[in-house]
Amino acid sequence: MRVVIQRVSEASVTIEGNKNGHIAQGLLVLAGFTNSDTAEDLSWTAKKIVQLRIFSDAEDKMNLSVQDVNGGILLISQFTLYALTKKGNRPSYINAAPPTVAIPLYEQFHQMLKKELGKEVPTGIFGADMKVALVNDGPVTITIDSQNRE
Repeated sequence: MRVVIQRVSEASVTIEGNKNGHIAQGLLVLAGFTNSDTAEDLSWTAKKIVQLRIFSDAEDKMNLSVQDVNGGILLISQFTLYALTKKGNRPSYINAAPPTVAIPLYEQFHQMLKKELGKEVPTGIFGADMKVALVNDGPVTITIDSQNRE
């Protein structure tokens, strides 16, 4: 699984003119899934996100997690994180899990994030045309790939 994490002062997702989810300070998480993802990948990534120390402490050092600052997480499905761009100019998404695989993974990951964070995690709607708004704080943007744990 791949995620892009953005530290935000606020973020929201709107679908068909209706605000589906909103957070104040916290993390916007864009999540993509592939066929080889396992429950262990999901669990490892959820724990990593919640424990990631990318918020500033009293000395202005990135030393606090989203839990430490009582922040929120907004989770958005993003199959384009598995875009292949090596050949030609039109990306291929062959490595992205099809909806029959990705939806259960997304739902399981959502439940794991809620458990790790200890509170509700608003989401978009899988496969919907979503308008995501955010105020990137820093900016701080981090990518994580559960298959390449650097």
